[in-house]
Amino acid sequence: MNGLDWAVLVAYFGVMTAIGVWSHKRVDDVSDFFTAGGKMPWWLSGISHHMSGYSAVMFTGYAGIAYTYGITSYVTWALPIAIGVAIGAKAFAPRLNRLRSRLHVASPLEYLKDRYNVPTQQALAWSGILLKIVDVGAKWAAIATLLSVFTGVTLTQGIIITGGITAVYCTIGGLWADALTELGQFVIQLLAGLAMLVIALNKISDQGGLSKALDSPKLHGHGDGFAGPYLTVFFIAYLFIKLFEYNGGMWNQAQRYMATGNAREATRSALLSAGLWFVWPVVLFIPMWLSPLLVTAQKPDGSDAYGLMTEQLLPHGLLGLVVVGFFSHTMAMCSSDANAISAVFTRDVMPVLSRAARAWDSRAGLIAGRVTTVAFLGLSMAVATQVNSPTFKDIITVVIKWVAGLMGPIAIPFILGLLRPFRRSGPTAALTSWACGLLAFFLVNYHLDFSQRTDVKLEYQVALPMVISLVLYVLIGFLRPEDTPERDAVIELINTDDDGSAAAAVPAPAGAPDGVAGTPVKDQGPVKS
Repeated sequence: MNGLDWAVLVAYFGVMTAIGVWSHKRVDDVSDFFTAGGKMPWWLSGISHHMSGYSAVMFTGYAGIAYTYGITSYVTWALPIAIGVAIGAKAFAPRLNRLRSRLHVASPLEYLKDRYNVPTQQALAWSGILLKIVDVGAKWAAIATLLSVFTGVTLTQGIIITGGITAVYCTIGGLWADALTELGQFVIQLLAGLAMLVIALNKISDQGGLSKALDSPKLHGHGDGFAGPYLTVFFIAYLFIKLFEYNGGMWNQAQRYMATGNAREATRSALLSAGLWFVWPVVLFIPMWLSPLLVTAQKPDGSDAYGLMTEQLLPHGLLGLVVVGFFSHTMAMCSSDANAISAVFTRDVMPVLSRAARAWDSRAGLIAGRVTTVAFLGLSMAVATQVNSPTFKDIITVVIKWVAGLMGPIAIPFILGLLRPFRRSGPTAALTSWACGLLAFFLVNYHLDFSQRTDVKLEYQVALPMVISLVLYVLIGFLRPEDTPERDAVIELINTDDDGSAAAAVPAPAGAPDGVAGTPVKDQGPVKS
């Protein structure tokens, strides 16, 4: 990188910070900070939802899969997400919106204390927070790895730079800042991605054209949809995981649907995001699929291929723009995760831990949300410095194995609890499916010092915890139904289309601490669905 590239990078950081400062004026209370007050346009919500699903892992871990296996990287990653989000546009997006518009909650998990009970809410909250600390840590490590390729800064320095700037804009501007910066990041990535596509195809034309390049021995097998460990079973497992994860299981995506004005706009937001997932990753992946013809990766997993290709092929200025594109994806995902975790900790965890937190007014809650955001980012940055340790092994292991394997047990009670067919599944089903799913993950992946250790295929490592959680959640709900009038009332509010008046506060379940359940965040008034 030369002075021009650095100027582009510094300008980008400056614009992101300015958006955060401007967004600060739109944040008056907790509802504004965590759900944009329900005033976010559907198209902005859709773009934000799409962008918050990327990170620099796309340009490291998945670039390595593309370098090694070709279009498998799209078929077993982006395609399942696109299908899952499209299904969720009708099944989950409108129901998640009604959490805010009818139950008046500011956190995705806030409804769980009424749908199940407080222990269930706390179990899902704490396990999800710990998982996201590791997940976001992997994202910081990925972008710092790329930054080191281009600038020579150390891993720790790269983590501090990117994490620190993200902390500034997402802490002061809340969800509005996240969404607006993600819109700017989408525009930047559009320009950067198209530039890399054109230059890569032009370079291939110098080698005899695309058709000749595709016949090259270096691309043998790159046209197979399933290759290596990413086979049909993995695709099916990943589809179900992403169905839960990208429809609210990651919490930050749920916030995008909650932030729209009504259920119909939430559906439109999801459809826009799904359409982008079908199309845009193809543009980003084509240069990666061709990368074996353009560069020779230095790392065994090929995770440095895209960085090397960018550095060798792009002129200065465009190089800076593509590097900014790397940052844009990671900062979009990490800032949205930080806001979601802050919402869960502030609204769901603190009122249970502290009596004083139950009496927070709007301003005190807003301050707590901002402090929590900074604390989460700091912890995730600390984890990022250890992502290549023996515990985590490497970036792609954290993202695929840890996140995919643990997401199901955490997301299933949260997502399926929204739907009428699962109204019989209560706290026992939720907690049992959660606990057994987590146990299955550690048994399958780490074997707990079993004397007869055997290798387990990747698809079973990520699928088994989800399958066990799903089966137990449904089966226990059937054998030991725990539906009550109060829980049924919550489900009906989430599922009913005819909304003619402001939703009332939901009764607190028996045994809930005072002030924890049934308290509206802010009266939104009638919301037409």
